[in-house]
Amino acid sequence: MRTPPPPLLFAMLVLAAARPWCEPNTDAAGGCPGRAAADSATCVDLQLQTCSDASYNQTTFPTLLEHRSRAAVESSSEYVLLSVLHHLLEGQCNPDLRLLGCAVLVPRCEGGRARRPCRHVCEALRDACQPAFDAIDMAWPYFLDCGRYFVGQEEGCYNPLEKLRGGLDVVEEALPSGHPPTFLRFTHHSYAQMVRVLKQTAARCTHIAKTYSIGRSFDGRELLVIEFSSLPGQHELMEPEVKLIGNIHGNEVAGREMLIYLAQYLCSEYLLGSARIQRLLNTTRVHLLPSMNPDGYEVAAAEGAGYNGWTSGRQNAQNLDLNRNFPDLTSEYYRLASARSMRSGRVAIPQHYWWGKVAPETKAIMKWMRTIPFVLSASLHGGDLVVSYPFDFSKHPQEEKMFSPTPDEKMFKLLAKAYADVHPMMMDKSENRCGGNFLKKGSVINGADWYSFTGGMSDFNYLHSNCFEITVELGCVKFPAEEALYTIWQHNKEPLLNFVEMVHRGIKGVVMDKFGKPVKNARILVKGIRHDITTAPDGDYWRLLPPGSHIVIAQAPGYAKVIKKVTIPARMKSAGRVDFILQPLRIGPKTFLLGPRRSWPGGAGPHREPEDPSQEALGARRQPAAGGSKPWWWSYFTSLGQHQPRWLLKY
Repeated sequence: MRTPPPPLLFAMLVLAAARPWCEPNTDAAGGCPGRAAADSATCVDLQLQTCSDASYNQTTFPTLLEHRSRAAVESSSEYVLLSVLHHLLEGQCNPDLRLLGCAVLVPRCEGGRARRPCRHVCEALRDACQPAFDAIDMAWPYFLDCGRYFVGQEEGCYNPLEKLRGGLDVVEEALPSGHPPTFLRFTHHSYAQMVRVLKQTAARCTHIAKTYSIGRSFDGRELLVIEFSSLPGQHELMEPEVKLIGNIHGNEVAGREMLIYLAQYLCSEYLLGSARIQRLLNTTRVHLLPSMNPDGYEVAAAEGAGYNGWTSGRQNAQNLDLNRNFPDLTSEYYRLASARSMRSGRVAIPQHYWWGKVAPETKAIMKWMRTIPFVLSASLHGGDLVVSYPFDFSKHPQEEKMFSPTPDEKMFKLLAKAYADVHPMMMDKSENRCGGNFLKKGSVINGADWYSFTGGMSDFNYLHSNCFEITVELGCVKFPAEEALYTIWQHNKEPLLNFVEMVHRGIKGVVMDKFGKPVKNARILVKGIRHDITTAPDGDYWRLLPPGSHIVIAQAPGYAKVIKKVTIPARMKSAGRVDFILQPLRIGPKTFLLGPRRSWPGGAGPHREPEDPSQEALGARRQPAAGGSKPWWWSYFTSLGQHQPRWLLKY
């Protein structure tokens, strides 16, 4: 159930209802009838709380929407919308949309002249954010019409989001005198410092590194990734993709720092000619997301190392635990597991999941996974010293601790051991050390056998994509002192590299038709392992497999399946090449079905996905309004009376 608007917002709504207001028209200049903001203007100070972080500090009246004073703007339905949009969209497109709206509501004024925002900025943001509006059944706001209120660069427009970019495009800091470019500062990094280091690293290694954002946190911080590849920014045929994620819990900071250090190390070692690093980055695309929860980190960092509580800063700014916020596909997997021919693969996200509160950070990760065909992943945590692997949710929900393996149990154990076996403290034989209670298990444990929980990121990776993800607990101190960071790096550098190199275990190849055309979304099955993976858009695939002999099958709708036997030697450290050429079936369309057809309970089976899984919409999280009733968010505007923003309704 939705909570009513807070008291301060309610007062704003009442004030808005009392103010005169005019309906938007279709005038070419935009806004209500009357004189639009003139080219010649009197600049006044911008004093609006919702727009206080705009890239300018002066505006003019009347505005583009014919608001003639600050009070008129504050009491308008457009301003109320900008004030609550952050909450309605659950952090998506924040603060970008708010700043874009401010550029129209209170236009920039400088040198006695009002300036309009750039059309291309509006169009790019509309394309990115329209799905978020569709998800809550809200129309795109009329005053963000890119053709009416925005102009082209040839007309002297400005970018209203320039301040956001300015916070990221930081000047390179000089190294302490006498230190080489490879010097690492073993220190905690604020958000701005983290961004600076990642961008400086990418600038040093432009031929192999690039930074990009996968979205924003609830409070509007970029979720910044640095990638390393021989061709950064592109997926290369049969080059496997790996992601490492830190700081999913804001107060578990060691992983954040390890990935910042790793980024600098990879760049430096590549430039220095390290054969190992050059081989790795020339054959692998590595993505590092040091902080998945930058908002939570700010809370934890405010207390500082040694003073941080066990949970302070753990959640994101919505008070959500991000590692409990992913769809619970494991329960669905267990529900279907009794079917004899059931094979796990891309288990569909249940529609009811979107009716709950889904963090923008969670959505960003899911969208990232749809965009890139990840093969291997690790999530870096803190609070213990152990490596865990899926499933994290017990196959008997009432059991708090119960061994609950995936069909790929052998491979997951190999992946976990690849990290633990080269970590000096995880291999320390003292039971009194941090993580000593896992010593008999080799510092490796099945997640549910440790403790069971739902909504975890690792289970979601396995059941909704081709990606195998493990969880690494880096130590018993969640926010270690600065002087401990060098030692933690020394303990984890080799395990991180060794783990990433594991992406080259198993087999890889291309599935194509008889004309050499790639077949995307073809299924790769392994006899005896009831978990399938699918081919990427280019027809390439990667199947992590333990050593031994395997029967591998490739099949796709409309083609005859192809079966091959492959043997993977125990010491083989590069994936074996196994290609498949599929021949079209020559008989009726009924034989195109993948195996025997079944009626799954509820009309959805483990493979009831869209034809192209990458195109499935994320964020359709609200039940549609029934019988023509108003959507749930309309309650935020009911106090506006006759001035309610009916232009937000789609009907």
